[in-house]
Amino acid sequence: MANDHYLTLSCRDKPGIVHAVTGVFAREGVNILDLQQFSDPATERFFMRVHFGPTPTESADHLRPAFDALAASDSDYHPLTYDIRPLAQKTRVLIMVSKIGHCLNDLLFRAKTGQLPIDIPVIVSNHPDFAPLAASYGIEFRHLPVTKDTKAEQEQQILDLVAAHDVELVVLARYMQVLSPKLCEAMSGRIINIHHSFLPSFKGAKPYHQAYDRGVKIIGASAHFVTADLDEGPIIEQRVARVDHSMSPKALVDEGSNVESQVLAAAVKWYAERRLFINGSRTVVF
Repeated sequence: MANDHYLTLSCRDKPGIVHAVTGVFAREGVNILDLQQFSDPATERFFMRVHFGPTPTESADHLRPAFDALAASDSDYHPLTYDIRPLAQKTRVLIMVSKIGHCLNDLLFRAKTGQLPIDIPVIVSNHPDFAPLAASYGIEFRHLPVTKDTKAEQEQQILDLVAAHDVELVVLARYMQVLSPKLCEAMSGRIINIHHSFLPSFKGAKPYHQAYDRGVKIIGASAHFVTADLDEGPIIEQRVARVDHSMSPKALVDEGSNVESQVLAAAVKWYAERRLFINGSRTVVF
């Protein structure tokens, strides 16, 4: 896969866009290895992901003028946005966590073993508990406690870390603080959160215990993009697990932790592989 790239593109839906895009590759003599597309009649938007290569050099910049022309304001497909990214370029991820560490531990292991194409330069927490875990992976750990009075200052420190480490994606791996609208806006489309999918039925600190008391038969988790509306961002992935009357609250918590880890890892992987598009209040996932 040396010199392979991803093209991701979205634009106003109109006949001819597939021909226009594939024509660029044909003219440049670049092979399309995989192509996925979706036209949404509700939003009248078109989405495409192309895995192409190999290119003659590590860069695919020679393709940009053609796509810039498609994105021009006088183009039939305006407004059009696109990105070209080398397959070998890992996504730089800042992970935020509080005092529940299963998702953090899972992401660190998957990144270390090559299951996730990401680099994790820094971990941020409002508690010091996971500093030893970060150190065991050789990752910088920043303890940034937060109160109502210090929230603005703490979040500015987070944004400073994002800039200093060229972070592309922030992952809330059971970070139990509500982000401000300012931070959500600054990182729009670049923050992913995980939560149990009992919301809004079972809110609060112990949703699994509430679920146990109600005798639920299915538990699950959701990964979504973060917006200023709490837990209302576009959903990326959801998975469920069957449970039954014989399981204790701890067993539900354990099973829920497994599902949460799987769902969050999938969402991060898809983001890193450029499979995710925000489409209004929903997502397109290739």
